[in-house]
Amino acid sequence: MNKDFSEFKKNIKGKKIAVVGIGISNRPLINFLIKLGGEVTAFDKKDREQLGSIVKDLEGKNVKLILGSNYLTYLTGFHIIFKTPSMRIDSNALLKAKNEGAYITSEIEEFIRYCPSKIFGITGSDGKTTTTTLVSNMLKEEGYKTWVGGNIGIPLFSQIENIKKEDKVVLELSSFQLMTVTEPVEVALITNLSPNHLDIHKDMEEYIDAKRNIFKWQRNNDVVILNKDNSITNSMTDEAVGELIQFSIKDKLDKGAYFKSDKLYINEEMVCDINEIKLKGMHNIENLLAAFCCVSRDVSLKSMRKVATSFTGVEHRMEFIREYNGALYYNDSIASSPTRTLAGLNAFNEKVILIAGGYDKKISFKILAEEGYSFIKRLILLGDTKEKIQKEFERVMKESNVYIPINIVASLEEAIEVSKKYAKKGDIVTLSPACASFDMFSNFEVRGNRFKEIVNRL
Repeated sequence: MNKDFSEFKKNIKGKKIAVVGIGISNRPLINFLIKLGGEVTAFDKKDREQLGSIVKDLEGKNVKLILGSNYLTYLTGFHIIFKTPSMRIDSNALLKAKNEGAYITSEIEEFIRYCPSKIFGITGSDGKTTTTTLVSNMLKEEGYKTWVGGNIGIPLFSQIENIKKEDKVVLELSSFQLMTVTEPVEVALITNLSPNHLDIHKDMEEYIDAKRNIFKWQRNNDVVILNKDNSITNSMTDEAVGELIQFSIKDKLDKGAYFKSDKLYINEEMVCDINEIKLKGMHNIENLLAAFCCVSRDVSLKSMRKVATSFTGVEHRMEFIREYNGALYYNDSIASSPTRTLAGLNAFNEKVILIAGGYDKKISFKILAEEGYSFIKRLILLGDTKEKIQKEFERVMKESNVYIPINIVASLEEAIEVSKKYAKKGDIVTLSPACASFDMFSNFEVRGNRFKEIVNRL
């Protein structure tokens, strides 16, 4: 049983509270804390000009603002600090505040602690958003009032008093959010694990440990779902506290979900045939199997089947944009890791013109070059990682005695111009960057929307 929210309300009233980060997800939190009687100070490294109208709005609500490059210098004298997810708990500013006696937390931690309804928590290196959407759609199809939050949907903590015990909550959770979670999640899924976010995490071990937190605090009657085909997640099976369920596209399972003879099963009952599914790629078969496992206690086969056979995908995930001069253009901007890009390449039945590159998360592109070169007709590279990716592909080309033409470009506009020049009738052009967007765009959605805008103007 999760904690009574009245306890939180009592702890907030009249307290000096700091909220670090004035992004979209923290603004509802700030408003909620004000409503509960907290004295709120909001911190952000952006200045007044960069934040724009939000400054006037917050100051009109008596929120004190501390802005600019040295903002964390003033993170002192607070009872409670809500940190932004990507801020490390061992940062000097937070360590100093903790030594002063501050309680340091985050929106997602407090939501999990006080949420009155069943939580389905979904994490992993790839497939989180699609699987989260599938799970929420299956729960809705079954008739449950369903809330979606975490990395997608709306910030839920400010809505917590509207969520009822009989409702269902589906959370997409990043490694940053999970690093400090110490509360149980009733249904916890890790889709898969591969190197990611090593620009923030100290090493791969810390990244895996953060993901492990999604089930580490579970109780005996909770459920953990792990990918049997992924060596890292499969190695965690002995650590399960609650019920363990697995899924596989390679092996038949007596318990869990699996793929065999072009059919998808849950607990040895067939849900649907692969030919009935509109999603492309075996990675999406994995996402469906994972979703079946998540909802197996709450949703009928009929509801699973209806969603599995009607769902057409989430925006920015192998999203077909248009045909231009006979070439087909796809937006896979969500692919912010080499393994996610590989999954997309595998889903096409022919070699593609790949547009890749972006922000450097300090991860290797060796696997993309070694396993991806046979799927690529031409490689167009941009962003901070363009030379890093080029180097790996040139090494593989030399070792394998193959040739892939590589174009280095300075912008997304130039990348599309190059693709337009070389794409012939029947070719596939896909933006599948294998990198985050932060070198050029604020997030993958902005990058994907910009790509669509340019392609639609051709």
